[in-house]
Amino acid sequence: MRNSPTSSTRLINFLGSMNLAISLLVVVAIASVIGTILRQNQPYTDYQIKFGSFWFDLFKALDLYDVYSAVWFLSILAFLVISIATCVGRNTPGILRELRHYRENVQEKSLRAMKHQTVIPTAQNAAQAQALAIRILHNQGFKTRQKASDDHAVVAGMKGRANHWGYWLTHVGMIVIFIGGLLDSRLPLMVAEWQGTLKPETRNIPAGEVPAISQLSTSNFSYRGSVDIPEGSRANILFQPMREGYFVQHLPFEVEVKEFRVEHYSTGMPKSFESDLVIHDKDLAKPLETTISVNHPLFYKGVAIYQANFGDGGSEVKLRLHPFSSRYAAQDLDGKIFGDYNLTSSDQQYKLELKDFRLFNINDMEDETGKVKKKNIGPSITFKLRDATGQAMEYQNYMNPVSIKGQIYYLSGVRASPAEPFRYLHIPVDPKGGMERFMRFLSNMQNTELVKKSAIETTRSSMQQTNVQNTEVENQVIESMVRLTEQFASKGSEGIMQEIAGRFPEDKRASASEAFMKVLNASLRSVYAETLKQEGISGELKEADWLFFDDSILAIDKIAAYGSPWFVQLSTFKQIEASGLQITRSPGKDVVYFGSAMLVIGVFLLFYVAHRRIWVWIKPLGENQSEIVVAGSSNRNQPEFERYFNRLQGIFQQAMAYEVKDVSSTTNP
Repeated sequence: MRNSPTSSTRLINFLGSMNLAISLLVVVAIASVIGTILRQNQPYTDYQIKFGSFWFDLFKALDLYDVYSAVWFLSILAFLVISIATCVGRNTPGILRELRHYRENVQEKSLRAMKHQTVIPTAQNAAQAQALAIRILHNQGFKTRQKASDDHAVVAGMKGRANHWGYWLTHVGMIVIFIGGLLDSRLPLMVAEWQGTLKPETRNIPAGEVPAISQLSTSNFSYRGSVDIPEGSRANILFQPMREGYFVQHLPFEVEVKEFRVEHYSTGMPKSFESDLVIHDKDLAKPLETTISVNHPLFYKGVAIYQANFGDGGSEVKLRLHPFSSRYAAQDLDGKIFGDYNLTSSDQQYKLELKDFRLFNINDMEDETGKVKKKNIGPSITFKLRDATGQAMEYQNYMNPVSIKGQIYYLSGVRASPAEPFRYLHIPVDPKGGMERFMRFLSNMQNTELVKKSAIETTRSSMQQTNVQNTEVENQVIESMVRLTEQFASKGSEGIMQEIAGRFPEDKRASASEAFMKVLNASLRSVYAETLKQEGISGELKEADWLFFDDSILAIDKIAAYGSPWFVQLSTFKQIEASGLQITRSPGKDVVYFGSAMLVIGVFLLFYVAHRRIWVWIKPLGENQSEIVVAGSSNRNQPEFERYFNRLQGIFQQAMAYEVKDVSSTTNP
């Protein structure tokens, strides 16, 4: 009766089982696919915008934004290494025994029972048959061992032992690859976090203000991060993302971007970009100068510097702030991207935060025929305007007017948060190519005296045409026109509808709205005509003038929800670009390469090298005659081995029949 296996034996059998290894490999493969499809280590706000709150929280709980450093992924890798190592340790002794043993003690009945075997009588004596069998097997690439007894002799041949080394190389190669992956993981940083010696920084503050507990020394074993360096500037740090925060990693040298170049297609899309770098290191006799581009990195001191992207490096811009209200003053501002500027020339405090400048903007634009085409609409500036309470709106304003369906506008996109798409304000361009007419029209709408004067002229003209002479009615109409015009200029049509809702019952709101809009339209047209007179335009207005009026009314209606008391116009700029570099130190990379080479060689040996054995049993029959039994086996590709054994059988038959001394010309490799 067999003894029950011990707990340690069951544990080793479980760890070394094929089912466990395959299950773990499937999980690792699925995780790797997720890590490939889902961009890793991006700002959490980007994921929240893309997936929404529910899926963002779910993916965050599963650590899918940093799969390769997730605790569960590293645990699976470690467990897989242990499983494969157990399998290799358990099977290696048997493999070594298999490689050393030629099985020359085989029995005749065992050979005759094999699938691939043949019996060949020969007129040679046993010694001659044995010597001939050895020469045939050696010529076929077999290594042999012999065993002689009184009544028989055995020649045992074996080749293709590298097939078993393929098993060993494949498994050990996988272990080496996983160890290399663990070496380049963030496991040491995670351990330091658990110990309380490191803590990611989550605030958006300058690198010099990051506390020591969030900084990594130059001796850090492995790191991967990015840094944007403007032209003519240098840096000796990078920012290594860690979940919702980051670490500041110090480099053992300084990287200077001497010059950054980018080429564009005719559409404005980037074609190629490269950076002229200068490495400053105290170990160098003189600075190292080189050029990197996409897929052509610089390797220095085990650190790889890749050209990853590019962005703004603090471009200098001149801005013109056009006020939407008479309470604010027009002003000019000289600023730099990433700078913050207080706007104090108003009854409220605002802060202008310049975020980005883009020289090219490729957008889908609809032409007059209705076709949508990609078009470069020129430079733009992105900024936030923050009020005294800390609330901010984000804006993207384009420098050049844009043609939309034949009409030309200044465009300004606005949104309350990055999760929202931009809503666009379209300010029509006047015949002189600017927005002076629009701003003058808006200012006139807020000029009570001018509006009242226009209202009086319009009302009296209308009443004379209808032969109505009623001073009280005239005054009511004039008062309504002034009030509605000022309200529309400050709150838009939404403000007027709120007033109607507050003054009239629901069943009378529709008729009241129609009446209000007629009065408002008459007043706006009168103010617009006065605006044109100020430009020296009088008489019958053209269709283009009324198209401009319609576009202006639509734009003014949206100003109330625009959120800014100014339209910020980009006047001129001096672009300063920054080179986006990804800097990595991954000593585990070479380990992974070495393990991959082992894996490739091992797979090749397993699939293309067969471990074959041939036995020749030689039995003397007397009168210088003997009988030989030739048998063979292979561990793979049995149809091919059957064809090979048939050829080998023919070689033995021919050699034994004709007593061929040199069989090399009759063999097939």
